[in-house]
Amino acid sequence: MTKITIKETQNPTILKFEFEDFIAQNESYEFKNIDDAKASPLAQKLFHLPFVKTVYISGNFVAVEKYSIVEWEDVKDAVAEQIEAFVNDGGVIIAVQENKTKKQPITVYGETTPNPSALKFVVSRMLTKNAIEFKNIDQTGPSPLARELFNFSYVKEIFIDENYISVTKYEVISWEEITLELRSFIKQYIENGGTVLDESLIQTIEKDEKNKDASFDSLDETSQKIINILEEYVKPAVAADGGNIAFDSFEESTKTVKVILQGACSGCPSSTFTLKSGIENMLKSMLNDEKINVEAINA
Repeated sequence: MTKITIKETQNPTILKFEFEDFIAQNESYEFKNIDDAKASPLAQKLFHLPFVKTVYISGNFVAVEKYSIVEWEDVKDAVAEQIEAFVNDGGVIIAVQENKTKKQPITVYGETTPNPSALKFVVSRMLTKNAIEFKNIDQTGPSPLARELFNFSYVKEIFIDENYISVTKYEVISWEEITLELRSFIKQYIENGGTVLDESLIQTIEKDEKNKDASFDSLDETSQKIINILEEYVKPAVAADGGNIAFDSFEESTKTVKVILQGACSGCPSSTFTLKSGIENMLKSMLNDEKINVEAINA
């Protein structure tokens, strides 16, 4: 028997009705009216309720946006009961569609990082050659997976690079409560052919040294040396912790190197120590310049 759990969202007009299992696999749906909802008999059923404005189906939940004519407190239990009754009577949530992709078994496991708010989910195959960070759902055009992950209310930021996805959470919930849920979701999403990252849609305005500057050759010699040091010695180390450090600029007059912290590095309590005791000392030694200092700027 299906049992629905009611969850609030950051939008007071939208309520989530969660299932115990995934119901939409690697697709997300948004229906604005009963005609628009032909792919979902359940959504069509919900549109018979006069206060239903929009129905969203994704992952393991159905989210309903209401008109202001009612308060959720007065109708949420009835909606949950209606969804439960519909599904338990054999009702179809999403109409069966031809499976376009063959299931590709993978493994996904979680790794802790120096940042207690970030966890690294390592996948058994390459995901991308381009590191990319998403601070909110509006930035997720190139990544359908990132968009899906932001549907989890506790997800704050997402960073994707090589074969891992680094997720930063809000402090209101512990990793013990959500790690299995996230790991299972990522595994099932990728196995069912979901797109992790569309490389063609990555915008060139990314704050990455290769995109920020017109060309590597146009930089001064010291900046080039700094980039090479970061690429060869620093990035592999921070990538192992689910993060990334990108070169932003070098100011000759003040000997200041500015870098961008991404993924698990962003907001990490130990990032200042990493910058000052690690990268800064390395640059001083390898550039033979004791006046070098390193500063982090917001991504």
